Amino acid sequence: MAKEHDQLMEQMAREKAKWDAEEDQDETDDALSKAIELAIQQGKGWKDGEKEEYMARICDDDNLPALFATTQEDLEKSGVADAFASLVYEGESPTSLMLQFKKKGNDSFLDGKKNVAKNFQYYRSAVNHYYEAFAWAEKIESFDSPEQFPPEEEKKTDDPYYTHDQVDELKSTIYANAAMAHLMLKNWGYVRDDSKKAILYNKDNVKAWYRLAKAHEGLRNWEEVGDAIESGLAIEGESENKDLKKLQNNLNSRVRTARAARQKRERARAERVANVKKVWKWCKEHQIRLGRVPLVASVTDDEETGDIDEFRWHHHHPHTGKLPQQISDNDFAWPCMFVYPIHGQSDFVQHFGESEMIAERMAEIFPELEDGESETVMPWDYNNEYLCSNLAVYFEVQCAEADADGIVHPEYVEPLTDQAETMRFYEASRALKGDEGPDMANVARAVERRRLYRQRKAWKEKHGSLWSKPGPCPVVQVHPAVTLKEVLRHKDMVVPNFLPTFLLFPIDHEAHKKFLKEQKCIDLIEPKL
Repeated sequence: MAKEHDQLMEQMAREKAKWDAEEDQDETDDALSKAIELAIQQGKGWKDGEKEEYMARICDDDNLPALFATTQEDLEKSGVADAFASLVYEGESPTSLMLQFKKKGNDSFLDGKKNVAKNFQYYRSAVNHYYEAFAWAEKIESFDSPEQFPPEEEKKTDDPYYTHDQVDELKSTIYANAAMAHLMLKNWGYVRDDSKKAILYNKDNVKAWYRLAKAHEGLRNWEEVGDAIESGLAIEGESENKDLKKLQNNLNSRVRTARAARQKRERARAERVANVKKVWKWCKEHQIRLGRVPLVASVTDDEETGDIDEFRWHHHHPHTGKLPQQISDNDFAWPCMFVYPIHGQSDFVQHFGESEMIAERMAEIFPELEDGESETVMPWDYNNEYLCSNLAVYFEVQCAEADADGIVHPEYVEPLTDQAETMRFYEASRALKGDEGPDMANVARAVERRRLYRQRKAWKEKHGSLWSKPGPCPVVQVHPAVTLKEVLRHKDMVVPNFLPTFLLFPIDHEAHKKFLKEQKCIDLIEPKL
């Protein structure tokens, strides 16, 4: 850095020499020449180490000039705010200023209480004064113990000395007062945040616990209300606090109901965890592969095609929230989907035992015609083609197009590789269905959108565009006489969303022939003799 500075001084000297050598110099040129000469002399007049220190400070991000500050943090680092404050409050100490602003906050709050017109501006002013008081409290010099206080004869002001604990109590009181002002404005979020800060500085501030309970009451967080009340009553000497006891009596039933609901959710979650572990273990032992699709179709609310894709994906690979269930030591029952692409229809089978033949369920849905009958049972089957004996059954080979890096196009099924990933996927699918309430649904949607964004980004980096996607999935034909167990254990089968999905076509239908032209049939599963 010093070398660059020296080079700059030399360049300025050379340019000045050229300037002075020019003819027809006027008064302006002379003045400019003298200014450059002065700048060069000042630049060469550094004391030892002074120039290096100056250049280092100029280039240090933590010493950004106020002119170039873009955030409040940058402005604070520049020191300009403190400099102006010292000018405005020249001669005042942080302690006296803290006490002044705290008093102003109290006065504004009392004015608001007295005001018949209910002018909320008083409370807003009180909040600002309390925050200003806290800012000055941060600057108070404090000590470990009273023994460390300077002698009285050395005091330059009448301000009291404080220990660290006493300053923390002051900060707690200030934040608790700010929470009370916000309480009058019904700013429940600010009441909660300021009460928590007050408790952080002094956990025995019973008023802060009370205001925290009121904040959670306003936010309808009943469990947190109960926790705050109990914490306040647990403070020594406050077990019979009148305000907390009254709040507890008024809200006790709601707190109990909320806690019972949480315990119920926790039990249900523990049961789901156990079920997912059981399913994962069964699949690992019997070579059944599980997969997943993105649970959202867009990464933002602004994507125009999101609703269309969402409908298409959820129709073809819905996340039902259902898990396979163990029905015996050697058998599981799976939720299954029969899809009829020609008519855009489908049937959901909630319990399909692994030992059952595909034909058994097909016969229940599409029974054969009895003597004298000419109409099938399905109202949408206008040509009466959907009979058990007249249907071809397929499943799609979902993961055939995964590349060597394991990058899967967002529209294809991605294998689930471990138990933890399987658990996260299942919980996210349930949350998006609304099983855990709107807040958890929003969280799950945000997480899934982030995952989809990364998946899209990885595919674009590898293949250039999302339009550069694999062709239609190949398919495997399934003989109706095989069992679900044989299908699940097939080397090309990946079960998306815990839901084995079958595509059914009338054998002689033109759409069946077109389907086989677009999606190559690579295998046939036949019954074992």
